[in-house]
Amino acid sequence: MQNRAGHGITVVILADPGRCTLGAQSAQEPLQEELSRMFGSAEVRVQPEMLGISRHNTLEMSTPGSVRSADRDVDAVLMLTEMPRRSGGIPLIAEVFPEQHAAAVAYPVVGVMSSRKRLTSVFMSCVLRILGTGTREDHERYALPWNQWTEATEHSTAQLKAHTVTGVPRTIIGMVATNAPWRAAPRLSSALAAACATGAFGIFYSNIWEMSAALSTPRLLMIGLLAMTLMVVWLIVSGGLWERAEREDPTTVHLYYNLSTVLTLFLCVLGLYVTMVVLIFLAGLVVIDPDYMESVIKQPADLGRYLDIAWMSAALGVVAGGLGATFDDDTDLRTLTHGRREHQRRPEALQD
Repeated sequence: MQNRAGHGITVVILADPGRCTLGAQSAQEPLQEELSRMFGSAEVRVQPEMLGISRHNTLEMSTPGSVRSADRDVDAVLMLTEMPRRSGGIPLIAEVFPEQHAAAVAYPVVGVMSSRKRLTSVFMSCVLRILGTGTREDHERYALPWNQWTEATEHSTAQLKAHTVTGVPRTIIGMVATNAPWRAAPRLSSALAAACATGAFGIFYSNIWEMSAALSTPRLLMIGLLAMTLMVVWLIVSGGLWERAEREDPTTVHLYYNLSTVLTLFLCVLGLYVTMVVLIFLAGLVVIDPDYMESVIKQPADLGRYLDIAWMSAALGVVAGGLGATFDDDTDLRTLTHGRREHQRRPEALQD
């Protein structure tokens, strides 16, 4: 099918739930405006749907076919997925399948921190290639800086690859954002309780005061970093969050999965740590008498001393918090990782 300007167009965006759906909704209006300008009129619909993976470890391409079978007026189907995709070892932003009148866009590779204008440009580029229309100027208008489309051949599809330098960092950051580390806060309630209970011990234990006063600021920072690292490692090991390649598969991106998992959990733990420092600091101001602290540590009891005590106590508490999260049956951090969510997309998981 080839659309011509003035005849109108209907585009459906199938978006993974969560950040992908929000991104698609933010780009819905500008995409419709751009399509209307080029085709006379346009309708863009966003449909949240977890996109499946076929038994060949590729996107399930029957989904766009089902959409077009249900509505013959649909001209193009855009699949916006949180799964990172690669081609030739390079992160893949988008791939066009003209026979299915569909295109797949990897949201993490597009860059979830990017403006909706960038996502709209990717969508427009995909629609023009799906329909085989548009002038050279039209294609150039929606081109991304430093990213080039490869034309389709007999053995390959048209692909928009990420830049060889910025592609991987952009993908990892995008995966961390789609993991939404802030969603872990409600699931770490037991960890926060255990951490605060242990950290509060430092308020009443004068040896913690003396130790924190004797240590330099760089050493205290190192202790805090070590405590957070130990908690992240413990959560990964105890939760079985480390992805291992079990088969030879060129599309497997276990390295991306593991890096994003580490960064996601580190941000979760960092948030827990900062919360604890603030709570213990405020509690210390109420509980610890400044004159008594001076008599113990033999130093002025200024706000810096209270902060040192809070930092040291939080380091003890955050390790206990990791144990608390491990032994809580209701805490399942695996759903925060791409690897676990990919397993949920496979045919056998969807059947279950």
